[in-house]
Amino acid sequence: MSLAETTKLDFQDRLLSLGLARVSEAAALASAKWIGRGDEKAADQAAVNAMREQLNLLDIAGVVVIGEGERDEAPMLFIGEEVGTGKGPAVDIALDPLEGTTLTAKDMPNALTVIAMAPRGTLLHAPDVYMEKLAIGPGYAPDTVTLAMSPAARVRALARAKGVAADEITVCILERPRHEDLIAEVRSTGAAIRLITDGDVAGVIHCAESEITGIDMYMGSGGAPEGVLAASALKCMGGQIYGQLLFRNDDERARARKAGITDLNRIYTRDEMVTSDVIFAATGVTSGNILAGIKREPGWVTTETILMRSKTGSVRRMSYRSPLR
Repeated sequence: MSLAETTKLDFQDRLLSLGLARVSEAAALASAKWIGRGDEKAADQAAVNAMREQLNLLDIAGVVVIGEGERDEAPMLFIGEEVGTGKGPAVDIALDPLEGTTLTAKDMPNALTVIAMAPRGTLLHAPDVYMEKLAIGPGYAPDTVTLAMSPAARVRALARAKGVAADEITVCILERPRHEDLIAEVRSTGAAIRLITDGDVAGVIHCAESEITGIDMYMGSGGAPEGVLAASALKCMGGQIYGQLLFRNDDERARARKAGITDLNRIYTRDEMVTSDVIFAATGVTSGNILAGIKREPGWVTTETILMRSKTGSVRRMSYRSPLR
């Protein structure tokens, strides 16, 4: 089937969603034996192999637009790789076969396998550079907080919108030396901070279920590809995210231009990073606030997956129990 023919096929998100969940589950199960073993690359390799194998069973003409990162010396599902049988609709794939390789290797919370799918040409082709991110959950007016605000102003603005004092706001931030000033300014408002060592897709998703996670806002810089994955999740769950690419040198600017980005200073909204309907799946590898990790019991292994569709706003939590082989 030609690309023109596959492009004309409808994006049947309901039919494709269960297949996407299987892709996420397979990657999580493959990485399970590496939990706590101290070998990040082996865990990543196992997840990549399983995710690729399952993707190639789907009746899609898929292209990976958000992959593991062009700079990584890792077993990639690389940007531009074609996946699927080629017999279905043309789709964009954004994925992180194992978000939190370090978390997995050290048996720390919130390691996930993550994947999103949308019609061809509707996911931002974010280069492997940093992105400044700001996210809040659903229920707030547009631009309640913006990247143009100072970190302290964001906290106070969100507190006003929520009808609480600033010291009742909790912000999630990656614990990195580059965030020292950001952390100090947020703390100056009286707000609490939950520092995470890795996994900023999970960090952003926390905002969408603040009543469960206790996280009201995410801010700070992290990988741009992860920003698109996070935007895909918020497109399904509700919430706002803003992202602006950050460049450290001319090589990174060239990488962005190669990806088709012309305005290097643009601030992207959620719906500019994900311009159409999207489906999103994530499976817990190690337990966290969002998902339970892989559970072993005599003869069985159990995973928990969250499966979401932006078209309907549906959020499913699925438990998958499989006999050990």
